[in-house]
Amino acid sequence: MSSLVEAASARGVAPNQVVKTLVVRRGEDDYLFILVPGDRQISWPKLRALLGVSRLSMPNAETARDVTGYERGTITPFGALHAWPVVADVRVRGTISIGAGAHGVSASADAGDVVRALSAPVADVTARQAPDAG
Repeated sequence: MSSLVEAASARGVAPNQVVKTLVVRRGEDDYLFILVPGDRQISWPKLRALLGVSRLSMPNAETARDVTGYERGTITPFGALHAWPVVADVRVRGTISIGAGAHGVSASADAGDVVRALSAPVADVTARQAPDAG
């Protein structure tokens, strides 16, 4: 979790305001972006229920880059190779800091503006992040 705390500190925000953009595979050539607060993780049962599917997976780093145009750790729905659908967790609110396509680069914006710009439905799709085992 120290990298999250460091990133939040460098950006001048709380860890829950650092928003991760995760790419999820729904089917063959069918992906979507999930906006997740930095201190949370995807709840697979909640996300599957929302999407009405029985299987979801996270693509490997190479596939994620191929379908988004971004390396892991830099993925953003803004300017991605494909305009995949976006789902925002209900806890993405207030001023957020979201990755901007390159390592060490982020953008701060109002979560409501981001959600509207992306036409993202907002739903409870995350769970509390498990503490680091190390």
